[in-house]
Amino acid sequence: MKLFVYHTPELTPPEGVPVCAIAIDVLRATSTIATALAAGAEAVQVFSDIAELMQVSEQWSPDRRIRAGERGGGMVEGCDMGNSPLDCTEERAKGRRLFISTTNGTRCLKRVEAAETVLTGALINRQAVVHHLLTHNPETVWIVGSGWEGGYSLEDTVCAGAIVHSILKGASHNLDELAGNDEVISALALFGQWQARLLDLLHHASHGKRLLRLNCLEDLKYCAQTDVLDVLPIQREPGVLVSHQG
Repeated sequence: MKLFVYHTPELTPPEGVPVCAIAIDVLRATSTIATALAAGAEAVQVFSDIAELMQVSEQWSPDRRIRAGERGGGMVEGCDMGNSPLDCTEERAKGRRLFISTTNGTRCLKRVEAAETVLTGALINRQAVVHHLLTHNPETVWIVGSGWEGGYSLEDTVCAGAIVHSILKGASHNLDELAGNDEVISALALFGQWQARLLDLLHHASHGKRLLRLNCLEDLKYCAQTDVLDVLPIQREPGVLVSHQG
């Protein structure tokens, strides 16, 4: 297994895809996706374009869908919710499909959707991602952060480092064998520095500060937790994620 970390979708190689790709958007798309599936959503369908989300979701009855739209951290008009994982309660999500479009995370998923296996990862479901990688041992793995509008984000990179850290603990490989690029080392170092203070790190992150200005402290507290959900979102068809079984 060879791991490659890319801080944003724009930094991935322009041609080709890996055997396995992991899209990360800790604040908040991939945290929301994992939470929705853990709450019993039948699937999560992602869109880059809000208009397309509205058009496709219109084919589903209101009692079988949830429209989640976020731009700039706020909810898009006409949607049922924004991008807060705390809104994905079992009462709201069970048996429904979440149709979601966000500023950054859905763009990241679009970039890697052609990979043989596409997963989404966040701090809250880190160990489920790691278990899959250790079980299936894919030859090449891209861990791709969503960033913020094309720029670097601390929270996605520290999550990538958390995944690498856990793989090293559970695998017979050493770091030289696993690391496919320098970003793997830097992500691991960032996690090593902040692993006991992840909420503090999210307070320092530019998007964390943006969410705090929108009164989303509880979202930060939730998204800063590690390994609290045993759920692995996996792409069943392009743009559609379900909870992996087995």
